[in-house]
Amino acid sequence: MNALWGRIGKILPPPGLPRAIAFQSALYAVGNGTFLTGSVVFFSLYVGLEPVQIGIGLSVAGFVGLAGSFPFGHLADRIGGRRAWVAGAIAEAAAFAAYPLADGFALFLLVICTQTAAETLANAGRVVYTAAVVPKENRVRVMAFARAYLNVGFTVGSGIGALALALDSRPGLLILVLTAAAGTALNAVFVARMPHAATPPPAEGERPSPWGVLRDRPFTGLAALFGVLWLHSTVWAEILPLWAITMTDAPKPVLGALFALNTAMAVLLQVRAARGADTLTGATRLLRWSAVAAAAACPIVALSGWTGGWVTVAVLAVAVVLFTGTELWLSSAQWYLNTELPPAGQRGAYVGMSRSMGGLAKMVGPAGFTVLAIETGGWGWWVIGGVFALCGALCLPVVRWVERTPRNVAAVTTV
Repeated sequence: MNALWGRIGKILPPPGLPRAIAFQSALYAVGNGTFLTGSVVFFSLYVGLEPVQIGIGLSVAGFVGLAGSFPFGHLADRIGGRRAWVAGAIAEAAAFAAYPLADGFALFLLVICTQTAAETLANAGRVVYTAAVVPKENRVRVMAFARAYLNVGFTVGSGIGALALALDSRPGLLILVLTAAAGTALNAVFVARMPHAATPPPAEGERPSPWGVLRDRPFTGLAALFGVLWLHSTVWAEILPLWAITMTDAPKPVLGALFALNTAMAVLLQVRAARGADTLTGATRLLRWSAVAAAAACPIVALSGWTGGWVTVAVLAVAVVLFTGTELWLSSAQWYLNTELPPAGQRGAYVGMSRSMGGLAKMVGPAGFTVLAIETGGWGWWVIGGVFALCGALCLPVVRWVERTPRNVAAVTTV
């Protein structure tokens, strides 16, 4: 019995606020995971949109998230993380509830952009609040538990979404958005009950300037580095399956098993992968490991085009393990570098700028990487791996550049 409780203790976050943050992450992910599982089906069959209209709506919403990351991050700094988190969650819940009323493309566009903007504000508030309320020595570990429980919630939500789609009816589609609205609303209530976090006051006679963040070239370079490395998620989740079904003999059901492998590793290993990320040296080391893993995975994927049978499946599984390692190490390094390097009163703006850089990379990278991977017959995977390898070589000099450059002076405006 004691051994059983010991094992349970290893997967449970520490009691108190860390456990509350992890539970909140799972609650949020159940609602969102339910909706994401069948969102395209809902837009098509319930709202009655054409595929091109859905695509346009998703693209416009993506631009809203990209453009809004920086100003919403600055807003979270000004009004406080918890307040921004709650406001964003309430607005997002309202948007989910409004989806069934979106009769036509114009209303759909309004609702999906509102939902994306609200989600962006809530995410900014979550980062600002967590960094302010959790002690520095526990911050990375708490965020690792939160991400692990987020994956658990998305898994449960995907199951609920699949059951709702299996009903093959309008009420079943309605379950998708109502579950998302209810989960997000409960999430807002849960966050509102969390302890208050004091907002760091600006120096006398000065106030934070969001434009100072844009002038911080070293941190912009670091954000761009993260943005390129995060393209690994597009490579493994979208390009690798396309490669597997068009350029290998892997059975299609294997793709589901590969996704399950990623999910299981993300849930079980995220906290362990974050060990050592609570120092600048450790976070930099994990950042380099993530780049090396992504670089190594790409030629292994290319190898699967030359193998057959279960060997192909095994090769693809090795690639997924490496890409998952990239995800675990990269997220751990980013938590530390995004919360410890910026000034305490401007974490939201800095994280928002980092998200914007990542969004820019996602606008350019997927199309280019898809052409390289698929249209070249396989040698393009070596080029993609070379891009990740170059990122690995740049990790240490970029982090050192950020470390030796003062932030507070460039990021304030005298009033």
